[in-house]
Amino acid sequence: MISELPAFPWTVFAPYWQRAEEHAGGIVNLALGTPVDPTPDVVRHALAEASNSPGHPPVEGTPALREAAAGWLTRRLGLTADAEAVLPVLGTKELIAWLPTLLGAGAGDSVAFPALALSTYGVGARLAGATPLPVATPEDLHGHSPRIAWLNWPSNPEGRAASAEDLRKTVDWARAHGVLLVNDECYIEHCWDAEPVSILRPDVCGGDHTGLLAVHSLSKRSNLAGYRAGFVTGDPSVVATLRTVRKHAGMAMPGPVCAAMTAALGDDAHVDEQRQRYLRRRALLREAFTAAGFRVEPADAALFLWVTRDESCWDTVRELAERGILVSPGEFYGESGEWHVRAAFTATDERIEAAVSRLSPGGCCGGSCHC
Repeated sequence: MISELPAFPWTVFAPYWQRAEEHAGGIVNLALGTPVDPTPDVVRHALAEASNSPGHPPVEGTPALREAAAGWLTRRLGLTADAEAVLPVLGTKELIAWLPTLLGAGAGDSVAFPALALSTYGVGARLAGATPLPVATPEDLHGHSPRIAWLNWPSNPEGRAASAEDLRKTVDWARAHGVLLVNDECYIEHCWDAEPVSILRPDVCGGDHTGLLAVHSLSKRSNLAGYRAGFVTGDPSVVATLRTVRKHAGMAMPGPVCAAMTAALGDDAHVDEQRQRYLRRRALLREAFTAAGFRVEPADAALFLWVTRDESCWDTVRELAERGILVSPGEFYGESGEWHVRAAFTATDERIEAAVSRLSPGGCCGGSCHC
Protein backbone atom coordinates (compact mmCIF):
# COMPACT_ATOMS: atom_id res chain seq x y z
CA MET A 1 0.00 0.00 0.00
CA ILE A 2 1.22 3.50 -0.84
CA SER A 3 0.54 4.73 2.71
CA GLU A 4 2.79 1.98 4.10
CA LEU A 5 5.84 2.82 2.01
CA PRO A 6 8.92 3.74 4.05
CA ALA A 7 10.52 7.16 3.77
CA PHE A 8 12.86 7.32 0.80
CA PRO A 9 16.19 6.62 2.52
CA TRP A 10 18.32 9.26 0.86
CA THR A 11 16.03 12.03 2.13
CA VAL A 12 17.14 11.54 5.76
CA PHE A 13 20.72 11.37 4.55
CA ALA A 14 20.85 14.95 3.27
CA PRO A 15 22.64 16.59 6.27
CA TYR A 16 25.58 14.17 6.03
CA TRP A 17 25.79 14.70 2.29
CA GLN A 18 25.90 18.45 2.84
CA ARG A 19 28.61 18.15 5.47
CA ALA A 20 30.79 16.02 3.18
CA GLU A 21 30.31 18.52 0.35
CA GLU A 22 31.64 21.29 2.59
CA HIS A 23 35.06 19.65 2.79
CA ALA A 24 37.73 21.92 1.32
CA GLY A 25 38.92 19.15 -0.99
CA GLY A 26 35.43 18.31 -2.19
CA ILE A 27 33.22 15.35 -1.46
CA VAL A 28 34.29 11.74 -2.03
CA ASN A 29 30.98 10.04 -2.68
CA LEU A 30 31.22 6.36 -1.79
CA ALA A 31 27.56 6.16 -0.79
CA LEU A 32 26.08 5.61 -4.22
CA GLY A 33 27.08 2.65 -6.37
CA THR A 34 26.49 4.61 -9.54
CA PRO A 35 29.00 4.29 -12.40
CA VAL A 36 31.25 7.28 -13.09
CA ASP A 37 33.43 5.94 -15.90
CA PRO A 38 32.57 6.58 -19.56
CA THR A 39 29.89 4.64 -21.35
CA PRO A 40 31.77 2.43 -23.87
CA ASP A 41 32.17 3.86 -27.36
CA VAL A 42 30.69 0.74 -28.94
CA VAL A 43 27.48 1.39 -27.02
CA ARG A 44 27.33 5.11 -27.72
CA HIS A 45 27.85 4.55 -31.45
CA ALA A 46 25.05 1.98 -31.53
CA LEU A 47 22.73 4.40 -29.73
CA ALA A 48 23.53 7.18 -32.17
CA GLU A 49 23.05 4.96 -35.20
CA ALA A 50 19.59 3.99 -33.94
CA SER A 51 18.55 7.50 -32.90
CA ASN A 52 16.18 7.92 -35.86
CA SER A 53 13.43 5.94 -34.17
CA PRO A 54 10.01 7.45 -34.97
CA GLY A 55 7.86 4.37 -34.38
CA HIS A 56 6.64 2.66 -31.23
CA PRO A 57 9.09 0.04 -29.96
CA PRO A 58 7.90 -3.50 -29.21
CA VAL A 59 7.67 -4.42 -25.53
CA GLU A 60 9.60 -7.64 -26.19
CA GLY A 61 12.52 -5.70 -27.67
CA THR A 62 14.21 -6.51 -30.94
CA PRO A 63 15.18 -10.01 -32.07
CA ALA A 64 18.79 -8.83 -32.19
CA LEU A 65 18.66 -7.78 -28.53
CA ARG A 66 17.12 -11.05 -27.39
CA GLU A 67 19.72 -13.04 -29.32
CA ALA A 68 22.53 -10.91 -27.90
CA ALA A 69 21.25 -11.48 -24.36
CA ALA A 70 20.99 -15.24 -24.94
CA GLY A 71 24.50 -15.28 -26.38
CA TRP A 72 25.88 -13.41 -23.38
CA LEU A 73 24.16 -15.75 -20.93
CA THR A 74 25.72 -18.74 -22.66
CA ARG A 75 29.14 -17.20 -23.23
CA ARG A 76 29.70 -15.60 -19.85
CA LEU A 77 27.51 -17.59 -17.47
CA GLY A 78 27.53 -21.07 -19.02
CA LEU A 79 23.80 -21.65 -19.24
CA THR A 80 21.44 -22.69 -22.00
CA ALA A 81 19.42 -19.61 -22.89
CA ASP A 82 16.23 -19.24 -24.90
CA ALA A 83 16.14 -15.92 -26.75
CA GLU A 84 12.33 -16.02 -26.74
CA ALA A 85 12.41 -16.08 -22.93
CA VAL A 86 14.33 -12.78 -22.75
CA LEU A 87 12.34 -9.66 -21.90
CA PRO A 88 13.96 -6.21 -21.68
CA VAL A 89 12.99 -4.02 -18.73
CA LEU A 90 13.33 -0.32 -18.00
CA GLY A 91 16.07 -0.74 -15.45
CA THR A 92 15.94 -3.69 -13.08
CA LYS A 93 14.87 -1.57 -10.10
CA GLU A 94 11.61 -0.95 -11.97
CA LEU A 95 11.08 -4.68 -12.41
CA ILE A 96 11.92 -5.46 -8.78
CA ALA A 97 9.40 -2.89 -7.59
CA TRP A 98 6.59 -4.01 -9.90
CA LEU A 99 7.11 -7.76 -10.36
CA PRO A 100 4.65 -8.83 -7.61
CA THR A 101 2.00 -6.52 -9.04
CA LEU A 102 2.64 -7.63 -12.62
CA LEU A 103 2.23 -11.27 -11.59
CA GLY A 104 -0.98 -10.66 -9.64
CA ALA A 105 0.28 -10.94 -6.07
CA GLY A 106 -1.87 -9.20 -3.50
CA ALA A 107 -3.62 -9.47 -0.17
CA GLY A 108 -3.08 -12.88 1.39
CA ASP A 109 0.21 -13.38 -0.45
CA SER A 110 3.69 -12.84 0.92
CA VAL A 111 6.86 -11.85 -0.90
CA ALA A 112 10.13 -12.99 0.65
CA PHE A 113 13.44 -11.19 0.21
CA PRO A 114 16.81 -10.90 1.98
CA ALA A 115 16.58 -9.13 5.34
CA LEU A 116 19.77 -7.24 4.45
CA ALA A 117 19.13 -5.75 1.02
CA LEU A 118 17.88 -2.75 -0.90
CA SER A 119 14.47 -1.58 0.27
CA THR A 120 12.98 -2.03 -3.20
CA TYR A 121 12.18 -5.72 -2.65
CA GLY A 122 9.96 -4.86 0.31
CA VAL A 123 8.51 -1.85 -1.50
CA GLY A 124 7.45 -4.13 -4.36
CA ALA A 125 5.53 -6.33 -1.95
CA ARG A 126 3.77 -3.32 -0.43
CA LEU A 127 2.87 -1.83 -3.82
CA ALA A 128 1.10 -5.10 -4.66
CA GLY A 129 -0.71 -5.17 -1.32
CA ALA A 130 1.18 -8.33 -0.34
CA THR A 131 2.97 -8.99 2.95
CA PRO A 132 6.74 -8.32 2.97
CA LEU A 133 8.69 -11.26 4.41
CA PRO A 134 12.36 -10.41 5.13
CA VAL A 135 14.50 -13.47 5.84
CA ALA A 136 18.08 -13.52 7.10
CA THR A 137 19.20 -16.58 5.09
CA PRO A 138 17.62 -18.73 2.38
CA GLU A 139 17.25 -21.46 5.00
CA ASP A 140 14.88 -19.19 6.91
CA LEU A 141 12.41 -19.55 4.04
CA HIS A 142 11.70 -23.06 5.26
CA GLY A 143 8.37 -23.12 7.01
CA HIS A 144 6.99 -20.36 4.77
CA SER A 145 5.20 -20.50 1.43
CA PRO A 146 5.57 -17.06 -0.15
CA ARG A 147 4.13 -16.33 -3.57
CA ILE A 148 7.51 -15.00 -4.70
CA ALA A 149 10.94 -15.30 -3.10
CA TRP A 150 13.71 -12.90 -4.07
CA LEU A 151 17.39 -13.76 -3.87
CA ASN A 152 20.26 -11.33 -4.44
CA TRP A 153 23.43 -13.24 -5.30
CA PRO A 154 25.99 -11.68 -5.57
CA SER A 155 24.65 -9.61 -2.72
CA ASN A 156 24.29 -5.92 -2.01
CA PRO A 157 25.40 -4.52 0.45
CA GLU A 158 27.63 -7.31 1.78
CA GLY A 159 29.32 -8.20 -1.50
CA ARG A 160 29.07 -11.97 -1.09
CA ALA A 161 28.54 -14.64 -3.73
CA ALA A 162 26.62 -17.91 -3.41
CA SER A 163 27.90 -21.32 -4.40
CA ALA A 164 26.15 -23.55 -6.91
CA GLU A 165 25.39 -25.99 -4.11
CA ASP A 166 23.70 -23.36 -1.95
CA LEU A 167 21.63 -22.09 -4.86
CA ARG A 168 20.65 -25.62 -5.82
CA LYS A 169 19.28 -26.26 -2.31
CA THR A 170 17.17 -23.11 -2.50
CA VAL A 171 15.89 -24.04 -5.95
CA ASP A 172 14.91 -27.49 -4.69
CA TRP A 173 13.04 -25.95 -1.76
CA ALA A 174 11.20 -23.44 -3.98
CA ARG A 175 10.06 -26.14 -6.40
CA ALA A 176 8.89 -28.38 -3.59
CA HIS A 177 6.70 -25.56 -2.28
CA GLY A 178 5.52 -24.02 -5.56
CA VAL A 179 7.34 -20.74 -4.96
CA LEU A 180 8.51 -18.54 -7.82
CA LEU A 181 12.22 -17.95 -7.12
CA VAL A 182 13.82 -14.83 -8.59
CA ASN A 183 17.51 -14.01 -8.34
CA ASP A 184 18.66 -10.43 -8.81
CA GLU A 185 21.99 -11.09 -10.56
CA CYS A 186 22.97 -7.51 -11.39
CA TYR A 187 26.50 -7.94 -9.98
CA ILE A 188 27.22 -11.32 -11.53
CA GLU A 189 29.99 -9.93 -13.76
CA HIS A 190 31.65 -8.51 -10.64
CA CYS A 191 32.82 -11.62 -8.83
CA TRP A 192 36.36 -11.04 -7.61
CA ASP A 193 37.27 -14.08 -5.53
CA ALA A 194 34.34 -16.31 -6.40
CA GLU A 195 32.83 -18.03 -9.40
CA PRO A 196 29.83 -16.25 -10.94
CA VAL A 197 26.87 -18.61 -10.56
CA SER A 198 23.46 -17.93 -12.10
CA ILE A 199 20.32 -19.51 -10.74
CA LEU A 200 19.67 -20.71 -14.30
CA ARG A 201 22.92 -22.61 -14.67
CA PRO A 202 22.38 -26.33 -15.41
CA ASP A 203 24.18 -27.57 -12.29
CA VAL A 204 21.88 -25.37 -10.19
CA CYS A 205 18.50 -25.96 -11.84
CA GLY A 206 19.04 -29.21 -13.71
CA GLY A 207 18.71 -27.42 -17.04
CA ASP A 208 15.04 -26.66 -16.30
CA HIS A 209 14.06 -23.02 -15.80
CA THR A 210 10.54 -23.77 -14.56
CA GLY A 211 9.66 -21.60 -11.56
CA LEU A 212 12.84 -19.54 -11.86
CA LEU A 213 13.71 -16.05 -13.06
CA ALA A 214 17.05 -14.25 -13.29
CA VAL A 215 17.21 -10.45 -13.44
CA HIS A 216 20.17 -8.81 -15.17
CA SER A 217 21.29 -5.21 -15.37
CA LEU A 218 23.72 -3.45 -17.70
CA SER A 219 24.02 -0.45 -15.37
CA LYS A 220 27.14 -1.70 -13.61
CA ARG A 221 28.38 -4.16 -16.26
CA SER A 222 28.55 -1.56 -19.04
CA ASN A 223 28.21 1.83 -17.28
CA LEU A 224 24.65 2.14 -18.57
CA ALA A 225 22.81 3.28 -15.44
CA GLY A 226 21.58 6.31 -17.36
CA TYR A 227 20.13 4.13 -20.11
CA ARG A 228 17.88 2.09 -17.75
CA ALA A 229 18.91 -1.11 -19.50
CA GLY A 230 18.15 -4.54 -18.09
CA PHE A 231 16.31 -7.75 -18.81
CA VAL A 232 14.63 -10.70 -17.14
CA THR A 233 14.80 -14.30 -18.32
CA GLY A 234 13.99 -17.80 -17.13
CA ASP A 235 10.68 -19.67 -16.99
CA PRO A 236 9.14 -19.11 -20.48
CA SER A 237 5.56 -19.12 -19.18
CA VAL A 238 6.27 -16.51 -16.50
CA VAL A 239 8.18 -14.35 -18.97
CA ALA A 240 5.22 -14.62 -21.38
CA THR A 241 2.87 -13.42 -18.64
CA LEU A 242 5.13 -10.47 -17.88
CA ARG A 243 5.35 -9.65 -21.57
CA THR A 244 1.55 -9.60 -21.94
CA VAL A 245 0.96 -7.42 -18.88
CA ARG A 246 3.75 -5.04 -19.86
CA LYS A 247 2.22 -4.67 -23.33
CA HIS A 248 -1.04 -3.53 -21.75
CA ALA A 249 0.89 -1.15 -19.47
CA GLY A 250 3.06 0.28 -22.26
CA MET A 251 6.32 -0.77 -20.61
CA ALA A 252 8.43 -0.71 -23.77
CA MET A 253 12.15 -0.10 -23.98
CA PRO A 254 13.04 2.68 -26.47
CA GLY A 255 14.46 1.39 -29.76
CA PRO A 256 17.80 3.23 -29.47
CA VAL A 257 18.36 1.71 -26.01
CA CYS A 258 17.64 -1.74 -27.45
CA ALA A 259 20.37 -1.12 -30.01
CA ALA A 260 22.77 0.07 -27.31
CA MET A 261 22.04 -3.01 -25.18
CA THR A 262 22.63 -5.28 -28.17
CA ALA A 263 26.05 -3.77 -28.72
CA ALA A 264 26.94 -3.90 -25.03
CA LEU A 265 25.96 -7.55 -24.63
CA GLY A 266 27.98 -8.50 -27.67
CA ASP A 267 31.21 -6.92 -26.42
CA ASP A 268 33.23 -8.31 -23.50
CA ALA A 269 36.34 -6.14 -23.88
CA HIS A 270 34.86 -3.09 -22.17
CA VAL A 271 33.64 -5.26 -19.28
CA ASP A 272 37.09 -6.70 -18.70
CA GLU A 273 38.61 -3.21 -18.86
CA GLN A 274 36.14 -1.89 -16.29
CA ARG A 275 36.78 -4.90 -14.10
CA GLN A 276 40.46 -3.95 -13.81
CA ARG A 277 39.51 -0.41 -12.77
CA TYR A 278 37.28 -1.73 -10.01
CA LEU A 279 39.85 -4.24 -8.80
CA ARG A 280 42.42 -1.45 -8.32
CA ARG A 281 39.95 0.80 -6.50
CA ARG A 282 38.73 -2.07 -4.34
CA ALA A 283 42.25 -2.96 -3.22
CA LEU A 284 43.13 0.66 -2.39
CA LEU A 285 39.99 1.29 -0.36
CA ARG A 286 40.13 -1.99 1.50
CA GLU A 287 43.71 -1.34 2.59
CA ALA A 288 42.92 2.26 3.58
CA PHE A 289 39.89 1.35 5.73
CA THR A 290 41.80 -1.46 7.40
CA ALA A 291 44.75 0.80 8.17
CA ALA A 292 42.34 3.37 9.63
CA GLY A 293 41.09 0.88 12.21
CA PHE A 294 37.96 -0.37 10.47
CA ARG A 295 37.08 -4.00 9.87
CA VAL A 296 36.25 -4.79 6.28
CA GLU A 297 34.06 -7.86 6.20
CA PRO A 298 35.03 -10.71 3.86
CA ALA A 299 33.53 -10.06 0.44
CA ASP A 300 34.13 -11.76 -2.88
CA ALA A 301 31.79 -9.92 -5.26
CA ALA A 302 29.83 -6.74 -6.10
CA LEU A 303 31.03 -3.14 -5.97
CA PHE A 304 31.07 -2.40 -2.25
CA LEU A 305 32.99 -2.83 0.96
CA TRP A 306 30.95 -3.71 4.05
CA VAL A 307 32.77 -1.86 6.81
CA THR A 308 32.41 -1.58 10.58
CA ARG A 309 34.12 -0.11 13.62
CA ASP A 310 31.66 -1.83 15.98
CA GLU A 311 29.73 1.37 16.50
CA SER A 312 26.43 2.76 15.27
CA CYS A 313 26.48 3.17 11.52
CA TRP A 314 25.37 6.78 11.95
CA ASP A 315 28.39 7.56 14.12
CA THR A 316 30.62 6.20 11.35
CA VAL A 317 28.72 8.12 8.68
CA ARG A 318 29.05 11.33 10.69
CA GLU A 319 32.78 10.92 11.37
CA LEU A 320 33.58 10.11 7.75
CA ALA A 321 31.46 13.00 6.51
CA GLU A 322 33.73 15.29 8.55
CA ARG A 323 36.56 13.97 6.39
CA GLY A 324 34.53 14.67 3.25
CA ILE A 325 33.86 10.96 2.69
CA LEU A 326 30.26 9.94 2.18
CA VAL A 327 29.25 6.33 2.87
CA SER A 328 25.80 4.83 3.22
CA PRO A 329 24.55 3.68 6.65
CA GLY A 330 24.00 -0.05 6.90
CA GLU A 331 20.62 0.60 8.49
CA PHE A 332 19.34 1.56 5.03
CA TYR A 333 19.56 -2.13 4.09
CA GLY A 334 17.93 -3.64 7.16
CA GLU A 335 18.10 -3.67 10.95
CA SER A 336 21.02 -6.09 10.98
CA GLY A 337 23.11 -3.50 9.14
CA GLU A 338 23.00 -0.96 11.97
CA TRP A 339 26.69 -1.51 12.89
CA HIS A 340 28.07 -1.30 9.35
CA VAL A 341 28.42 1.17 6.52
CA ARG A 342 28.63 0.47 2.81
CA ALA A 343 31.44 2.04 0.79
CA ALA A 344 31.19 1.77 -2.99
CA PHE A 345 34.36 1.75 -5.03
CA THR A 346 32.64 3.21 -8.10
CA ALA A 347 34.20 6.66 -7.63
CA THR A 348 36.90 7.90 -10.00
CA ASP A 349 40.54 7.02 -9.45
CA GLU A 350 41.20 10.58 -8.29
CA ARG A 351 38.40 10.47 -5.70
CA ILE A 352 39.46 7.04 -4.48
CA GLU A 353 42.97 8.38 -3.95
CA ALA A 354 41.50 11.34 -2.04
CA ALA A 355 39.62 8.93 0.21
CA VAL A 356 42.78 6.94 0.84
CA SER A 357 44.60 10.12 1.81
CA ARG A 358 41.83 11.26 4.16
CA LEU A 359 41.67 7.85 5.84
CA SER A 360 45.41 7.74 6.51
CA PRO A 361 46.65 8.57 10.05
CA GLY A 362 48.08 11.87 8.84
CA GLY A 363 45.21 12.62 6.52
CA CYS A 364 42.85 15.55 6.95
CA CYS A 365 39.67 15.06 8.92
CA GLY A 366 38.29 18.50 9.48
CA GLY A 367 38.23 20.10 6.07
CA SER A 368 41.38 22.17 6.63
CA CYS A 369 43.37 20.77 3.72
CA HIS A 370 42.72 20.08 0.08
CA CYS A 371 43.35 16.35 -0.21
